[in-house]
Amino acid sequence: MPEQPFEQDRTIAGTGMGGAMDLATSEAQTLERTPGGPLGTGPAAKPRSLWSDAWRDLRRNPVFIVSALVILFLVVISLWPSLIASGSPLKCDLALAQEGSRPGAPFGYDGQGCNVYTRTVYGARTSVTVGVCATLGVALFGSVLGGLAGFFGGVWDSVLSRITDVFFAIPVVLGGLVLLSVVTSNTVWPVIGFMVLLGWPQISRIARGSVITVKQNDYVQAARALGASNSRIMLRHIAPNAVAPVIVVATIALGTYIALEATLSYLGVGLKPPSVSWGIDISAASPYIRNAPHALLWPSGALALTVLAFIMLGDAVRDALDPKLR
Repeated sequence: MPEQPFEQDRTIAGTGMGGAMDLATSEAQTLERTPGGPLGTGPAAKPRSLWSDAWRDLRRNPVFIVSALVILFLVVISLWPSLIASGSPLKCDLALAQEGSRPGAPFGYDGQGCNVYTRTVYGARTSVTVGVCATLGVALFGSVLGGLAGFFGGVWDSVLSRITDVFFAIPVVLGGLVLLSVVTSNTVWPVIGFMVLLGWPQISRIARGSVITVKQNDYVQAARALGASNSRIMLRHIAPNAVAPVIVVATIALGTYIALEATLSYLGVGLKPPSVSWGIDISAASPYIRNAPHALLWPSGALALTVLAFIMLGDAVRDALDPKLR
């Protein structure tokens, strides 16, 4: 029987239905290079990371879009309040006290004759500054301490855990009343420092648990077996994969810090006049709630909208970064 001529090498490709079909090697390689091919393993089919998947989900989430637009507007008016508000927030006229809306003062006047609209716009600067700076300080300080405790463990972990328990036992508002009542500075920095002092334990515990989970993965053990230093393992392998829970908690906490600043200012231990703050305006308008409810309504509404926007943003980020919720 004559020998058959040598045929081109062939390979087996799955049909996805339990069977198989023969393909020439060149045809199979072409199929692999096709981005939409059944195999989807060619150079064009690049794997997506957690962050790219999260960004894709966030762009399709209307909650994220709305909250991000609100926050962007707040940041813009915090940096340049004169874009939408003319005049000084400290300019008051007792002859206009408790007056209603009129041209140039769409929100009316408060009990001291100050323009409620102008003070509401300028109050966003204080709230956003306190919220952002306190969140950055808490996230950095808590992440470093918690990450080191989770990575090294041992005595360092035990000591930090006990210190964290002590700080968790301090009521936040009561601690603010005690600590800030002796501060004479009229800037935002004592308030920010107080929030960092009592806010880092929560982020520390989140970072510690995340680092403990990540450091048990195979790629971390492989890097350690190859002789990678502790600093390289922490910065290159653990930190990028353990930071997601910290970002989620910090985003939600930002709105909480804004509300806390308003609460402390309302109680008289946070910011004090002549500083412009929503908490100060709410406190000043409370005695006139029957005669001039508008002076209380607008700064309260601005505060509630700001806190809600950051909480909604944090919820959207949490849903996007948690693979279990996909």
